[in-house]
Amino acid sequence: PTALAIHPQTKALWAVVNERDELGPDLVPDYLTAIRPGAFYGWPYSYWGRNIDPRVHPQKPEMVRRAVAPDYALGSHVAPLGLAFATGGGWSGYGEGAFVGLHGSWNRQDLAGFKVVWVPFSGGRPSGKPRDLVTGFLDEDGGARGRPVGVAFDQSRRALLIADDGSNTVWRVVQGR
Repeated sequence: PTALAIHPQTKALWAVVNERDELGPDLVPDYLTAIRPGAFYGWPYSYWGRNIDPRVHPQKPEMVRRAVAPDYALGSHVAPLGLAFATGGGWSGYGEGAFVGLHGSWNRQDLAGFKVVWVPFSGGRPSGKPRDLVTGFLDEDGGARGRPVGVAFDQSRRALLIADDGSNTVWRVVQGR
């Protein structure tokens, strides 16, 4: 896991995870998941539940059988590094859900990530497709002018702070009034 956060209503611990590389541009999906006590998420023997990583030797089939699938795929090689939940009703149009900073791929021809997304939740669980919240970290030629890392709300809970290690900036995002 690269970031952890507590869901404000359920008090469940959630994590975003950078999965493994070098299995192709569309494998393996990085993910968002609730941390279940005693659960095994596959590393290094399998990914996304019981999909065996053929590069790992010796294999441990008994561990692969125990592996659980994560809750929510964010996309392959998007590199999620930040996670925050809105509290107190969230922002207008952004109710229950998770804000995720996607640092961006380093090994894909077609770049992925390089943005902050909002994942809607319902009843304490992911419930729909991610919605772009902050984009523009790639220039018109596909070069990175920024790379989101951490995301957190300020003390007022009205502004989302985004640490960007590409431009060495902390962005403060507030909704228009």
